[in-house]
Amino acid sequence: MRVSKKTNVTIATTLLASSVLLGGCGLFGEKKKDIDPPQDVSYVDDAAALENKGKESTETTAKGEEAKQQTVLTELYLIDKNGYVVPQSIPLPNTKGVAKQALEYLVTNGPVSNLLPNGFRAVLPTDTQVDVNINKDGLAVVDFSPEFANYNPEDELKILQSITWTLTQFDGVKDVQIKMNGHEISEMPVNGTPISKNLSRANGINLDTTNAVDITSTKPVTVYYLGGEEGNYYYVPVTKRISETKDDNITAVVKELAEGPGYASGLLTEFMPDVELVEAPKVADGKVTLNFNESIYGSFEEKTVSTRLLNALVLSLTEQQGIESVEVLVNGKAELKNQDGKPISEPVIRPEKINTGSF
Repeated sequence: MRVSKKTNVTIATTLLASSVLLGGCGLFGEKKKDIDPPQDVSYVDDAAALENKGKESTETTAKGEEAKQQTVLTELYLIDKNGYVVPQSIPLPNTKGVAKQALEYLVTNGPVSNLLPNGFRAVLPTDTQVDVNINKDGLAVVDFSPEFANYNPEDELKILQSITWTLTQFDGVKDVQIKMNGHEISEMPVNGTPISKNLSRANGINLDTTNAVDITSTKPVTVYYLGGEEGNYYYVPVTKRISETKDDNITAVVKELAEGPGYASGLLTEFMPDVELVEAPKVADGKVTLNFNESIYGSFEEKTVSTRLLNALVLSLTEQQGIESVEVLVNGKAELKNQDGKPISEPVIRPEKINTGSF
């Protein structure tokens, strides 16, 4: 892992739970309970106890399934301790108005208060009321109450990004339009940040324009780095600027991942600076095939790839339109293994939700 382009840091690795499940705040299992000493019971009593235990187990399973059906895992774009807008997938009540509910859970001192991961805070001002209408063209029109204007100036752009990325996680939403007290607004109410008529993910998130001398001649690409600390890592989307003349966004994304985040960003990467593609990417039917040099390996002897490196790669590339899965080759061979030593024989798809806390 690298704190920047030149500093390598070794971090503890985690396991890939299925395709690519994305890391959040960690999974803490219950400690094993002490086993009670054996007791004298009759066969009749024992049989009755087993029958009752079976009923209790069935009832517990049924309740667990019912609880799952009553919630829906939703990405809430919250602000972490370093000021980044970060998705955290949280189970919310399963209602018909999921888009409106998601925004309601972004309100400070609202229903999200007891669900916030450590170091994270809500985005919208206290007591903000919200209404959402989504039309057939995928435009989500959001109407906020006057309390929406009660935020700190430094949070203005983060609020826009959070609203946009939280709503566009839903399949029926492509763009977002903002109103306040029933009136469409063209700029944010505190610092006057201009608001385009239709906001989308193309506007970016956690903008990094460090290397962009002339922004007008660049275009955005979003890549994922690691935030947090050992034992509590999560994925942070960062929108960087690349030359508008570059036609190959996929190669550009790989290059940005290899270069890593800025020195002062507080973010990390597991890509080595000499990771590169040995040939141009191949895209067909939503799958991109990447042929890397051996620097992609986390272990040269075992030819394994870091779970978090693979996660960051898949998340970053599937932000590109039309990319649904990623196949990784090394010097033309499909011999990559995960950290269990098992071959990665199928293209890796993007998980439905990010930073689920499942590992």
